[in-house]
Amino acid sequence: MTVIGLGLMGQALAGTFLAAGHPTTVWNRTADKAGQLIGQGAKLADSAGDAVAASSLVVVCVSDYDAVRELLEPVGDGLGGRVLVNLTSGTSQGAREMAEWAQAQGAAYLDGAILAIPSDVGADAVILYSGAQSAFESHESALKVLGAGTTYLGADHGLSSLYDVAMLSLMWNIMNGFLQGAAMLGAAGVDASGFAPLASKGIETVNAWLAGYARQIDEGAFPALDSTIDTHLAAMEHLIHESEFLGVNAELPRFIKAMTDRAVADGHGGEGYAAMIEQFRRPAGDRT
Repeated sequence: MTVIGLGLMGQALAGTFLAAGHPTTVWNRTADKAGQLIGQGAKLADSAGDAVAASSLVVVCVSDYDAVRELLEPVGDGLGGRVLVNLTSGTSQGAREMAEWAQAQGAAYLDGAILAIPSDVGADAVILYSGAQSAFESHESALKVLGAGTTYLGADHGLSSLYDVAMLSLMWNIMNGFLQGAAMLGAAGVDASGFAPLASKGIETVNAWLAGYARQIDEGAFPALDSTIDTHLAAMEHLIHESEFLGVNAELPRFIKAMTDRAVADGHGGEGYAAMIEQFRRPAGDRT
């Protein structure tokens, strides 16, 4: 196979293929990044075109989708008959547009998302793929060496990127919640290290709620099995008051409360918190 793009993630991908015994061709604009991989047995291509020509499976991992197009457009129909796997971070729209372009060159296209850091590649990495099932299945055994969490999502090329950004939303919201709490406790002289173990327990508790929330969202019914949105709203007032009393930024909890106020105004105050999904489904400024 071929790996184009030898940043930290690209090096991890190529190194994992090599460790699994797969002959691997690599290419990067800056050739010196290939030094360690060459020592492991990789072949360095002279150009992106030569790298594509070397293998039926071409894996690309660069900075963004524009960079992918910039590198591969000169190759053109040299991609014909190959499976192009794009593990570059992007958006679902970008993935679908890239799929159209790749297919016009005669390539089968898989879009992918790596939900891991480079050191996890080859071990516990979760890597998502979407696109033609036949393209995935033709190279499934090779792709699976990259991570135990290798998952095919379906034919829609945009799904892997969509899952990726959905996971980013989850990540940032968890981290921001921790930072808000750490700032508040820090104002009382509590180290963040002292907060972290209890925060982890709290995250585990919330994690246990997700499957139930998902069922409610899918069914469109939001029974208040634990507490109502009205109850949550009252607790949000406490968070805002405590933050401001301690001199801690309260913009985030105020924003969350504003969304919750709208849910109550829409008649969801007596329902469970999963009913907030209706606020997230609605574009900002849309009050219809």
